[in-house]
Amino acid sequence: MKKLTLSILLLAALKGVAQNPAPARPQVRPVALTGATIHVGNGQVIPNGTIVFDKGVITAVGNGDTPTTGAEVINVAGKHVYPGVISPAATVGLQEVASVRATLDYQETGSLNPNVRSLIAYNTDSEVIPTIRNNGLLMTQAVPDGGVMAGSSSVMQTDAWNWEDAVLKADDGLWLSWPGYFARSFDFETFAVSLKKNEQRQDGINALTATFADARAYADLKNPAPKNLKLEAMKGLFDGSKALYIRANYGKDIIEAIRFAKQMGVRKPVIVGAEDAARVIDFLKENQVPVILGPMHRLPNLQDEDVYLPYKLPGMLQKAGILVSLSYEGEWWRTRNLPFQAGTAAGFGGLDKEEALKMITSNTARIMGIDNVVGTLEKGKHATLLVSKGDLLDMRTNVIEHAFIQGRHINLDDKHKRLYHMYREKYGQPDLGK
Repeated sequence: MKKLTLSILLLAALKGVAQNPAPARPQVRPVALTGATIHVGNGQVIPNGTIVFDKGVITAVGNGDTPTTGAEVINVAGKHVYPGVISPAATVGLQEVASVRATLDYQETGSLNPNVRSLIAYNTDSEVIPTIRNNGLLMTQAVPDGGVMAGSSSVMQTDAWNWEDAVLKADDGLWLSWPGYFARSFDFETFAVSLKKNEQRQDGINALTATFADARAYADLKNPAPKNLKLEAMKGLFDGSKALYIRANYGKDIIEAIRFAKQMGVRKPVIVGAEDAARVIDFLKENQVPVILGPMHRLPNLQDEDVYLPYKLPGMLQKAGILVSLSYEGEWWRTRNLPFQAGTAAGFGGLDKEEALKMITSNTARIMGIDNVVGTLEKGKHATLLVSKGDLLDMRTNVIEHAFIQGRHINLDDKHKRLYHMYREKYGQPDLGK
């Protein structure tokens, strides 16, 4: 009887839950967006521009004289067209509710798991995904976490029926958390973060050294038998087909991690987090290592640091000639605010807004190795783009009116919008969203 009652209550609850909109259907005819300011993503801006795409691919980008014959014309005069924003270092689609273990699927047991693949855990039905899509994030990097080597990430599109449909680039790189000199701990009673010496640091480095030495030797074998799944997953690090994303924040850790990667023959190391990157700018530039910065909207690490240093850091790195991308690494719900981090970088870092835009579009695409298909609005690339009412990097004017992923016109409904409409109706208020 209790089981029957619970089942009835569960069905009643689910009946009132609105589902995410169905993924968009493939593009069936050419589409032309006319009259908008087009932000190409490479620094170029086209006022009163036209962009045409067909079968999911951009066929023309130009001024108002660009031919639109045979296309469905959408007049977006006064609006702004941008490349789809790319969110790196994210667990969107891999976790839903932090306090509900059954909704978390970004971590495996064990310390060294290079063979773990995050893409098969990517949940296209997540309620979080539509909320980031509505701020312009049309692609996300599904990233594993936990242990020293967490596994491989994949670049996913934010509108799809399943992970097979969503994947844009499978297994783009492996994720390593460098065993640093210090370990952070969080006190749930005081909500304070403290630092302590990492007692397991040398053990972790020794394990990594042995694993990478084995992987490099394994990669030199023509037909290894039997296959070692862990070492097989690491082969791409040595031929450049995969990046090695290294989580490291402090200056000494960054230097040590890069030297380790170079020593082991890793072709494409990338530093993630890099809170202390201002102290090692020359080293990063000398080694030409890209950086994916973590959340900027934070306090500085040290009491005597400039309070605005986290805001200035992207500009400092970019001006030094370092390839910089922005992320909300470790904070999946706040990922939707990624465009505003770029806006902050422009405001405090002395950057032109088009330069800041690169940090969430073309720079990120270059780091992930997908710049041949996305990141900029150029002929021959995917029609993955959006139309904003105003400046994408300003939360006051970031109002996404249209979004397209490979030419498919995306439904921009989400849970937040549904709740907004529902409660305005409940209290008899005019619905400003209609």
